[in-house]
Amino acid sequence: MNTQRRIEIMDTTLRDGEQTSGVSFNADEKLGVVKLLLRTLKVDRVEVASARVSEGEFNAVQRISKWAEKHDCLDRVEVLGFIDGTASLDWIKKSGCRVVNLLSKGSLNHLEGQLKKTPQQHVSDIKKAIAYATQLGIKVNLYLEDWSNGMLTSKDYVWYLLEELKSENIMRFMLPDTLGILNQDQCFEFCKACRDAYPDLHFDFHAHNDYDLAVANVYSAVKAGMNGLHTTINGLGERAGNAPLASVIGILNDQLNCKTSVEEKKINSVSRIVESFSGVRIPANKPLVGESVFTQTCGVHADGDSKNNLYFNRLMPERFGRERKYALGKTSGKANVIKNLEELGINLEEDTMLKVTQKVIELGDKKEMLSTDDLPYIVADVMNQSVDEMPIQVKHYSLSLSKGMRPFASINLAINGQLHEGTASGDGQYDAFMNALWGIYEQEGKDRPLLTDYLLRIPPGGKTDALVECIISWRYKDSEFKTRGLDPDQIEAAIKATTRMLNLIEMK
Repeated sequence: MNTQRRIEIMDTTLRDGEQTSGVSFNADEKLGVVKLLLRTLKVDRVEVASARVSEGEFNAVQRISKWAEKHDCLDRVEVLGFIDGTASLDWIKKSGCRVVNLLSKGSLNHLEGQLKKTPQQHVSDIKKAIAYATQLGIKVNLYLEDWSNGMLTSKDYVWYLLEELKSENIMRFMLPDTLGILNQDQCFEFCKACRDAYPDLHFDFHAHNDYDLAVANVYSAVKAGMNGLHTTINGLGERAGNAPLASVIGILNDQLNCKTSVEEKKINSVSRIVESFSGVRIPANKPLVGESVFTQTCGVHADGDSKNNLYFNRLMPERFGRERKYALGKTSGKANVIKNLEELGINLEEDTMLKVTQKVIELGDKKEMLSTDDLPYIVADVMNQSVDEMPIQVKHYSLSLSKGMRPFASINLAINGQLHEGTASGDGQYDAFMNALWGIYEQEGKDRPLLTDYLLRIPPGGKTDALVECIISWRYKDSEFKTRGLDPDQIEAAIKATTRMLNLIEMK
């Protein structure tokens, strides 16, 4: 009988992930992410902070521990602690948490260079910390910091640590590739050596991505018999980051046939929320959660998808709460255009379809960025229909900005030929414009979408007259889509993107 092996997932987005340059989560965000990780994604454990960092960090951990205790998951919340006498453990106890991830030195170089102690002294200090933690009712996991370098340069020291501590009250021995130096062959060799030497111990592997090998090393660590893995959402982490949860779950499920508690379908939505909180954009080509990873660009691929799913693999977008898309550009064929028009609910005659396809290719050749929402405008152009014939038209608008006063907008909007006026103030010029717009929509009893993301892009080295690209993400009923505007003025670009959204909904 082939029984799936269970791999434990500990996510450290809120501790190691927060060590990403420029990233800092406030208390509300930390608590929100903990809830997402434990209740929505259902990871096994979360590492939420480092002890003694700041008063703000203490308050955040207190709030998390109170929530976790109320929801019976306090043992799944962990805090990094240091071998500093009783200081870290007292901090953790006071915060309400009861699991410490104790940071010891996993290489002789770190021990002698940083702590200036002998292995015997260090082991003695670790044992004292474990005894004090046990006295406080705190459970202990042990990090062997710089373990990978330890296995490369001071293996006898690593064996000494494990031998001396194997019978201590330690739940998990956590083996970090702290500087991201291992390749997958070394990772397999070192993890297997620990597993073979101590088959009864629980080992976690903690990868870093300095050589872009974090996920490959995770694969090797699991093959070598590791019990648990450490991840972060979107691969956040110091320097090049940690192993991204999405990729790790993908290879565990598909390549290694292992079992985890993680809900695949929730990964994308949680990734987007963490993207928003962290301010670190997800690269468009990032596996499983990137904007483009379920987008077919080549027309041949789109055609193949219509013929028995010839270009599908096991990573189906629906597994991760995503949808397959078909890009529009110079490599698009008729199949790509048809797929996008189907999404919009638009049917065209064959000759019109060919003209639209040719127009898409021409625009792609000029490096124009095209998306599904551009298609109605391309169709209108091909059919000699002017933009002035679109059902929603912003006829006139006036925006004011004065120091000490709220921005103000006044607009004239045509809806299917009927002219409407609206005025409003807002927190910014675009916000004032939108408030005036939605005031008209409310009067007309029209549904409105939710703005979910707003991105401005200016070419590198762009001057004050450079074209600004505004890409706005919307959610309307059960669908999500983006619209784009291009103009030297960023508010104009945003209004163009918004007008496209209005017409896209109206024409549906």
